[in-house]
Amino acid sequence: MLQHVLGHGAGAVLVALVLGLLHLLSGSALDRHLFGAAAVGAHAVPEWGVALPWLGALAALLVLVGALPLLGTAAGAGLALGLAGMLLALQWGAMQAASVALPLTLPAAVLVLGWLVQVLLVRAGPALKAVAAPSPAEAESDRMMGLALMGQGQLDMAFERLRRARGLPQVQGDLLNLAHEFEQKHRYDQAVAVYEHLLRHDRQHAEARKRRKRARHLAEIAAQASKPQELPPDSVAHPAVLGRYQIEKELGRGAMGVVYQGRDPKIGRIVAIKALALVQEFDGAALVDARARFFREAESAGRLQHQNIVTIYDAGEDQGLAWIAMELLKGQDLSSATEPGKLLPVGQVVSIAARVADALDYAHQQNVVHRDIKPANIMYDPRTDAVKVSDFGIARITDSSKTRTGLVLGTPSFMAPEQLAGQRVDGRCDLYALGVTLFQLLSGQLPLRGNSMSELMHHIAHTPAPDLRTLRPELPAALAQVVEQALRKNPRERFQTGRQFAAALRGVHATLGGAGAPATVPTGQGLVYDALSNPPEHNMSDFQETVMDAAAPRTPTAGRDKAEP
Repeated sequence: MLQHVLGHGAGAVLVALVLGLLHLLSGSALDRHLFGAAAVGAHAVPEWGVALPWLGALAALLVLVGALPLLGTAAGAGLALGLAGMLLALQWGAMQAASVALPLTLPAAVLVLGWLVQVLLVRAGPALKAVAAPSPAEAESDRMMGLALMGQGQLDMAFERLRRARGLPQVQGDLLNLAHEFEQKHRYDQAVAVYEHLLRHDRQHAEARKRRKRARHLAEIAAQASKPQELPPDSVAHPAVLGRYQIEKELGRGAMGVVYQGRDPKIGRIVAIKALALVQEFDGAALVDARARFFREAESAGRLQHQNIVTIYDAGEDQGLAWIAMELLKGQDLSSATEPGKLLPVGQVVSIAARVADALDYAHQQNVVHRDIKPANIMYDPRTDAVKVSDFGIARITDSSKTRTGLVLGTPSFMAPEQLAGQRVDGRCDLYALGVTLFQLLSGQLPLRGNSMSELMHHIAHTPAPDLRTLRPELPAALAQVVEQALRKNPRERFQTGRQFAAALRGVHATLGGAGAPATVPTGQGLVYDALSNPPEHNMSDFQETVMDAAAPRTPTAGRDKAEP
């Protein structure tokens, strides 16, 4: 009972203190008080009796722990006091009959004191339990507060509250959910702490035991990934080799990494190698996630075989750099064609945008969303009139993680309202970004701007894009209408597929005197997004998907689509 109330450690300390105190008393004052100072001084302890008090004390403790809790108050008192009296009588008898001092005062005192302590605990037990355990109302209040804090993302405070809510059966489920939230935020050590708390109260909790093992493994991976790695310097020098490719020179640098020209020594092919220093942008579990995402998305992009999409040959990791080898393109990206005074002819812009829409339509049918369509990711060679969309999958590597400054990687000015809000992302986000790109290529400025990130996000979410013809009145009304439709806030009101977008652009191109496809929408198996249909075979990957937990299959529901902006 003492151990149940005070715990094993506190009970052991109390027993040790009591034994030490009684040892002092039994060797001096207690014996002289019971048997007389003259009698104690006239008798010597035999050599074999030196250990007798401690052996007797151990036997007395065994009686207190093993026998007394099974007896009632009266029977326990009779046993303890009877044994104590027998020990004292034996000591007195040995002194009188054999002139030998048997030191049995200590075990007798342990019996009496232990009995008194147990009597006190029996009477005070209910009160102590009432103080130690919260009332059902208090436990429920702590639980509700913990759930509220968990909903606000304050997971540490939620854990403290849920730990107090003892005695409620539903708290175990709440703690499992809390540990899962810690894992989702890559805080695996805290998740392990929650699972261990559950197991301290229920050693047979199989789910907590299994999850604890997994969380420990992920924590080890995150700790290993957070170790600094040797990186190539940001100077003119570049690595001599990445994977099997020999690096010949640097082609350019950007926010997402460095592009090198490389050679495949096996077949002599010249390639462009984009190298990303993930360890500079991520650490810990986020780095693990980014690495896995990198190779998964590189694999997805590598399956895209389209005349308007850059071909991916290979991917790997070397010298702290994650790299992708792709076809080396001639020409340059369209970022320079967005400056006033350097705009391309209208017919040329419309033709380029139509081919980009074709490429997006193909990618979306392969369940690949680009997520970062902008002029810098569209390559154009005016000599051959070749158009290539680059960096498929690169934005996907980083869109659910944040940089050290806290900003989402990517280009917010080109993001659709639902993408900025963290809602479901599908191919219509790419078509919105293509609309922004088209607006910028035709006018030399972005449709929506802001003095801060919050102001820009507010405009993207709520402010309609300006009419393109207010900036360039000479543009055809049909072209302005195509751009306006592409930039609508509600994804259901935009072009639903790249094929539709391309057909509309080619219709405009035909009115400009250029060749192109008719404006009718092709009849084929294209993607369709509406309030009634979202076929599973056309589902895009969820924005929240991580490498640790695969996205659950989405069940099409009309209610969910109605909730979209």
